[in-house]
Amino acid sequence: MYIGDYLARRELYSPDKLAFVDAGKSPEWRLTFRDANRRANKLANWLQSQGIGKGDRVAILARDGYEHLDLFFACSKLGAIHTALNWRLHWQELLEIFQYTTPKLLVFSDDFKDGVANLITNYSLPILHLDGEGIESSQLFESVLQSAPETSVTCPTLEAEDIAALIFTGGTTGLPKAAEVSHRMIAWNTLNTVIHDVTHNDVYLNVFPMFHTGGLFVYTLPQVIFGGTTVLIRAFDPAQVLTLLEREHVTIFGAVPTMYQMLTTAPNWDSVDLSALRFCTSGGAPLPVPLVEKYTAEKGIRFKQGFGMTEFGPGIFALAPEDAIRKAGSIGRPNFFVDAQIVDDGNHFLGPHQEGELVLKGPSYCSGYFNNPEATAEAVDERGFFHTGDVARFDEEGYFFIVDRKKDMFISGGENVYPAEIEKVIYQNPAVHMCAVIGLPDPKWGEVGRACVVLKPGAVLTEVELIQFMAERLAKFKVPKSVAFLDALPISAAGKILKRELRDQFAGKE
Repeated sequence: MYIGDYLARRELYSPDKLAFVDAGKSPEWRLTFRDANRRANKLANWLQSQGIGKGDRVAILARDGYEHLDLFFACSKLGAIHTALNWRLHWQELLEIFQYTTPKLLVFSDDFKDGVANLITNYSLPILHLDGEGIESSQLFESVLQSAPETSVTCPTLEAEDIAALIFTGGTTGLPKAAEVSHRMIAWNTLNTVIHDVTHNDVYLNVFPMFHTGGLFVYTLPQVIFGGTTVLIRAFDPAQVLTLLEREHVTIFGAVPTMYQMLTTAPNWDSVDLSALRFCTSGGAPLPVPLVEKYTAEKGIRFKQGFGMTEFGPGIFALAPEDAIRKAGSIGRPNFFVDAQIVDDGNHFLGPHQEGELVLKGPSYCSGYFNNPEATAEAVDERGFFHTGDVARFDEEGYFFIVDRKKDMFISGGENVYPAEIEKVIYQNPAVHMCAVIGLPDPKWGEVGRACVVLKPGAVLTEVELIQFMAERLAKFKVPKSVAFLDALPISAAGKILKRELRDQFAGKE
């Protein structure tokens, strides 16, 4: 057993323990660690027979399901790089990703076959389909897996710094970046996670998409390393989630505030028994105090709020349940092996109650951005601190608070949205002279986008037309919900668009 062969190691310790429940399958899959390792060995053998080895990227575009983990663990055995794609992206956006990550194989689910058909006309590679009839030249994933031998597969040259996965994060220049998740990063994130009260016998229900750092690395991989059970679903369904929380005696659950709000309006909210839950974790945006109070009063839930980033862990901060109301709005204190500081514009460390940029340092940082040395070098300063782009402060007790975002990013329904990616598309419309995209408060999604646009003289363009134009080129969650046509945008003396003035102008006018 070598670094990265997670399932073989866990099978050695607890072969017959229930490892995974895939509740998105009909009938459901229930796999022990022995079952899971056998599947991973089979798939690794088949991938190896196709010429895939250390450092090769293997992509998957699929709804949540156990096959994501089949692929991750098989790649880890080979030293290959698991590359999960955001299925919310438009196929043209995926093509850009393919062109710089150069995957050698693609796995997809039937929901996305039309996009895949377009994709492979522009980028040829072998493809496997998970369900349905697939498309021309694709093979059925389960058939090729079962056809392969289950002999053990390892990569003797694999080292801790070798890359296990690429996780995509929005680009401030219009192109998503691929954070390199090393086996070293996985190990340190697991240590940071288990220090915060994860045990060998926890049951975790995952509702995060598996292309997201939350789906793979917040609890799923730490659960494998610690020998717990992970329950998967195909897509977030509030009633199903509540049913599974009760039926599977789930002890740990994580979601974003939008999901927690939706659970309270499910038809089985009043009747469901959530007493097995030791705690719930919330991230992505501050959890409203009334929602915390509702869960506490009606279901006895203890909340841990947190803050994470794709590039760092992802677990960075945690707010203990007893502080959920006393320190409302705080992201908590740094995880054990995370050094967090606040710096001014001169990169000098600041003290309590002073606002500045949040910077981070520690062994759970990623290895940089794949095939992007400029962005990799720019992200970390000469002292080794990663610059988050978030404006923050901390108090005398060491609790941190996010004040603003130095970058333009906003969070909609738990997804990071980078205006530069949207603005790049808007400028492709020949009627547009200038544009800026901002995030505005929204009661359901936390924030939603608004495109502020100045048209060229004499040009005619409607809100409906521009939204449709964006929808044909962007993932749905990135498309702004509204457009404001303006005579001019506020510009600084240095010629920079003043987005804060736009946010102030439109805040509360939704």
